[in-house]
Amino acid sequence: MRLRNKPWASDFISQYPQYLIQAPENQKGKWNELFGNDNPIHIEVGTGKGQFVTGMAKQNPNINYIGIELSENVVVLALQKLVDVELPNVKLLNVNANDLTNIFEKGEVGQVYLNFSDPWPKKRHIKRRLTYKTFLALYETILADKGEVHFKTDNQGLFEYSLMSFSEYGLLLKYVSLDLHNSNMEGNIMTEYEEKFSKKGQRIYRAEVQYK
Repeated sequence: MRLRNKPWASDFISQYPQYLIQAPENQKGKWNELFGNDNPIHIEVGTGKGQFVTGMAKQNPNINYIGIELSENVVVLALQKLVDVELPNVKLLNVNANDLTNIFEKGEVGQVYLNFSDPWPKKRHIKRRLTYKTFLALYETILADKGEVHFKTDNQGLFEYSLMSFSEYGLLLKYVSLDLHNSNMEGNIMTEYEEKFSKKGQRIYRAEVQYK
């Protein structure tokens, strides 16, 4: 879904540099200094409107969260949400996921979340999927030893592809649910898309994988 251009987005973003970090490559290896503590750092790649990352931060105050979103028109909505709740353990980045290794040092990130990523269903776009092997390699570069990727989607095709991609990369499958909302998982924080899809009765798929 394409969002309308928000001409006010840049001005709004400029008012809150403490939340949406400019020149994040300057923080490489120093993210804990920015947060002011040594708590684990978890990142969400494709944070959307910010419901998940802010919800997780409320639920886990001893974890630092960084939401990454490419579209300025979307990340500004996450910023609005963050400004309203004023969570000290959340930062936002308006960057491309391809730049992760320019922003984080090896071992600086404890966990990666991929929530309702674009499925890029056409075969010619396979390399754009956030569970494609080149992205899995990026995550491995910044993750601590035995770091994890947690993945949710409503798209069965993407889920099946991702399980295959995880397996071929050699990741350890720790958890899989073919119907998350009818599972025994506790403490699930829903994204905006997840709420929308689940209300329509669509099944939500989830997996947790670990680097060996």
